[in-house]
Amino acid sequence: MTTMRERLEGMIDGPRDGAMLRHSLGIALMQEGDTAAAIDRFSEALAFDPDYSAAWKALGKALSEGGRQAEALDAYRKGIEVATGRGDLQAAKEMTVFARRLEKAGRPAG
Repeated sequence: MTTMRERLEGMIDGPRDGAMLRHSLGIALMQEGDTAAAIDRFSEALAFDPDYSAAWKALGKALSEGGRQAEALDAYRKGIEVATGRGDLQAAKEMTVFARRLEKAGRPAG
């Protein structure tokens, strides 16, 4: 039986390849626990469409789960900027919450 990841991988470099396919593949990889590969797919999605709010949000999450908090914070900040510019206020709001959590977690206790 073919997995979702395998079906999506089979579509790479085909006529349907693009930001949505790479984003969907990244989601499938995250579900399988392959964070490093998911980061690559989300980055590829953003190479296709740098204004894809959902890919910024997913990239931030993957980077955070991969222990790359500073990069995750950068991704969320860029995603907030993109989402706000596109009028995607819900995505901007969600990424703002995630960015604040990372900022708070990175502060020394005092």
